[in-house]
Amino acid sequence: MNQPLQLHDVVKQYAGHTAVDGLSLQVEKGEIYGLLGGNGAGKTTTMRMVLGLIHPDEGHISYDGKPYHNGLQPLMGYLPEERGLYPKVKVSDQLLYLAHLRGMKAADARQSLHYWLERFDAMEYEHKRIEELSKGNQQKMGFIAAVIHRPSILILDEAFSGLDPVNVEMLKEVVLELRNDGTAILFSTHRMEHVEELCRHLTMLKRSKPVLQGDIREIKQAYPREHVLLRTPQDINGLEQLPGVLQVERRDEGDYRLKVSDEQAARQVLQTALAAGNVDRFEIQEPTLNEIFIKVVGQSHE
Repeated sequence: MNQPLQLHDVVKQYAGHTAVDGLSLQVEKGEIYGLLGGNGAGKTTTMRMVLGLIHPDEGHISYDGKPYHNGLQPLMGYLPEERGLYPKVKVSDQLLYLAHLRGMKAADARQSLHYWLERFDAMEYEHKRIEELSKGNQQKMGFIAAVIHRPSILILDEAFSGLDPVNVEMLKEVVLELRNDGTAILFSTHRMEHVEELCRHLTMLKRSKPVLQGDIREIKQAYPREHVLLRTPQDINGLEQLPGVLQVERRDEGDYRLKVSDEQAARQVLQTALAAGNVDRFEIQEPTLNEIFIKVVGQSHE
């Protein structure tokens, strides 16, 4: 079956408060699926239900077409936003123990541990305590804890938080490798650019309800292209007075970013710029996910 994770009309309530209301989605093998929403939107509750830590009040969750059962634990991995490794326990002792809990044999667990430590250029930390590591290296150990047993379903909650740009790129490469190996990944983050780069489909939640779902490319095509990038070697006067130009932002010398009401206004911008001289760059930009999120949810997710 190509859809190892499916949610069907899932509802979860706490003491009269609805935390998740009518959520349906499916994550295919070899897919990174984005789950977005502000604080309290229902993301964490959704992930906890997927992991079997709590159960839906209505609807159901299926794994390869079957309901949750204890035998799923070795097939699932989870990197929580609040890191849960014990600070005073050695890296190797802790990760090998977690692998054992997931059903791995000792030799396989140690082999997997060494693979991942080498993959993250972190062999020197094998016998150190978690508290001796930097925040970024603690994050790497948390990721290894989530994947050491090679899960087929992986839940990542703010996987890149606390990492410098070099380590973000390293972790993104690893996540893409896992995707290419067939792992189904549910990915929650505040960083919209990571969703745009990594995910194929997404769900946006607002106050427990799904308010936008689907293929990211199709979602972007459904929203107007409202921004224009313009680069010229000369100053352009009068852009603000053109019909349909709502805003002009002068950046570096010769660089402009404009907000327009429609693409006809964008063509007017280009004609005006060409009449003034050379144009080195002209681009009508598709909306970013953050701009769409603000339209749909009403707040920034950065």
